[in-house]
Amino acid sequence: VSANIIDQAVAQGVPFAREYGGLLANRSFGGALVSRTFYAKGQTGQQLLLGAYQAHARMVEAGKITMFPRTEMLDMVIVDGHAKGIIVRDLLTGEIQSHAADSVVLATGGYSNVYFLSTNAMGCNVTSTWRAAKRGAFFANPCYTQIHPTCIPQSGEYQSKLTLMSESLRNDGRVWVPKSKEKAQQIKNGEICPTSIPENERDYYLERRYPTFGNLVPRDVASRAAKKVCDEGYGVAFGGRGVFLDFGDAIKRLGRDGVEARYGNLFEMYERITGESPYEVPMRIYPAPHYTMGGLWVDYNLMSNVPGLFVIGEANFSDHGSNRLGASALMQGLADGYFVLPYTIGHYLAQVPGGFSDTEHESFSSVRKDVEDRIQKLLNVKGKKSCDYFHREMGKIMLDKVGMSRSKEGLQEAMDKVKAIKAEFWKQGEGVSIPGSPDGVNSSLERAARVADFLEFALVMIQDALDREESCGGHFREEYKTDEGEARRVDDIYSYVAAWEYQGEDELAVLHKEPLQFQYVPPSQRSYK
Repeated sequence: VSANIIDQAVAQGVPFAREYGGLLANRSFGGALVSRTFYAKGQTGQQLLLGAYQAHARMVEAGKITMFPRTEMLDMVIVDGHAKGIIVRDLLTGEIQSHAADSVVLATGGYSNVYFLSTNAMGCNVTSTWRAAKRGAFFANPCYTQIHPTCIPQSGEYQSKLTLMSESLRNDGRVWVPKSKEKAQQIKNGEICPTSIPENERDYYLERRYPTFGNLVPRDVASRAAKKVCDEGYGVAFGGRGVFLDFGDAIKRLGRDGVEARYGNLFEMYERITGESPYEVPMRIYPAPHYTMGGLWVDYNLMSNVPGLFVIGEANFSDHGSNRLGASALMQGLADGYFVLPYTIGHYLAQVPGGFSDTEHESFSSVRKDVEDRIQKLLNVKGKKSCDYFHREMGKIMLDKVGMSRSKEGLQEAMDKVKAIKAEFWKQGEGVSIPGSPDGVNSSLERAARVADFLEFALVMIQDALDREESCGGHFREEYKTDEGEARRVDDIYSYVAAWEYQGEDELAVLHKEPLQFQYVPPSQRSYK
């Protein structure tokens, strides 16, 4: 339905780029040598979001959607085996509220903030999907995450978010690092300017390793290559984590005006954040957690294994498998929301009595008490450390051991360390500190509850990564690579969706396998040489 998405977005007013004659324009993108990507300058995702927001606001104004702003879902209610509602907390008053319905649809995004530093907004979390998983919904492929290669590098220890730069930049930018570790260190320290490095002392490592695709290799390949050169000591940004994306040749070829016409808004944003102009010095980039391909398991109607619970967009696992190569900004959310769920949810609704509204049902009372007890348990810890401390410590471990590259040894180390952080988080008098009360605005309570969920979810994520002893798509196991250091698939064993069933606080999740069968496009070993 990707072509339908383009038509839908155009009808909503999204200003896609067009050729001189008025037809929609195309350009190349990472992982593809043909120009097949529709785009809106360097802000395709933003424009698609604005189109969706405007259409949504129109329905709110028309009275067809009732908004409950500043509320957070904290649990799901199951009545007689069917999802029949949710429990939420009003973030302004602290009131715990119940909402009953004939079915529940979760469209709550992904969990990249499990890494602490990511391109996601700081409020993004795993709470809704994880709480649903604790009520019986299977969580599928949690270890499948996408690391985005073109992000502004971290600039300090106290940074709380990373800024995404559009992948479109790799159409004209050339990625390189100095061939000399000494020069890399001098650049990192601000002692010399990167433009002082002559051409013969630059390593255009993507062009060297992948001559056919060059700077347009897929996101996972570009990310791992950047990590590799930085780990070897050639990084040019804070902590040695950064490489150059250079537009010098593009400016010579297209002129400054030509580059500005394509990327001016991105260059301006980069300069505002870093104080450096990409027109004058090469841009610095480094991979960052961006998208999550894992999520709650759903069938072809987008319903989870819990009847009546539908999950759409990034919150489910369904479209991208182990890969999200790019050029599909918001595809999963727009496809599910506009073109799948409206036609499939009716099948379920036709089979159940309509008009369920009993928020006094014993199931609601029980779940509501669970929510209130958990909030009180958090407040009763009365510890000494902020929730950000625990989130940051967990994030460092997850990115290092469960990020771009993984190994059995590293994953087992991560499992032990995350368990230790979780135990410290809940330790009476020593763990998390949450000032204030549950009544009214309490951002510390909100964040602590989300971090507590991340600490539980991270263990299932690590368990999934340990189970998958192969390299494929966005996940890479050091033990399973080719002689050239590329991903080595093990399709005869791992051609399945891993759907994990929650068993309890201190129990390992149980694995359910959904076999994958490929009739028309069988999986193959990728090569970008």
